[in-house]
Amino acid sequence: MALQKQVHPDKYTSGTDQEKRLSMQQTSWINEAQATLKDPVARATYLLKLKGTDINLENETTMDAGFLMQQLELRERLGNIRNEKDPLDSIDQMSKELKSATEEMMKSFSESYDADEIDDAREWIRKLQFMQKAKKEIDTLSADLEDELMG
Repeated sequence: MALQKQVHPDKYTSGTDQEKRLSMQQTSWINEAQATLKDPVARATYLLKLKGTDINLENETTMDAGFLMQQLELRERLGNIRNEKDPLDSIDQMSKELKSATEEMMKSFSESYDADEIDDAREWIRKLQFMQKAKKEIDTLSADLEDELMG
């Protein structure tokens, strides 16, 4: 926050073109850094890059059959949620379960990373990516259900 205030473009409205350009560039870097730190997958991916390991999440997926089965079951539960007695309560419960599982995965990633077990760390990132997608689906479904109940 303090860094953003120091380089914010509004402070350089009467500055030179170079100062304005530098301010915009630095503001962009700060915003990108904040986004990376807030996103568990991006943060973990960046940490691996610091150790010299790149991961291309678009081309990689977990091969953990048990985990993939859990993801399929989660998607099935989401697909049937409208049929439940209290769908919003069910969504809330799923969201809590997902948050807890994500926190455990981040802890496991951290342990693997700290132990220089890079292959394991990469696997945790791949799994976290699934969790992130599931969270987006849950958030979208929750918003849709709330709209339906209000409308």
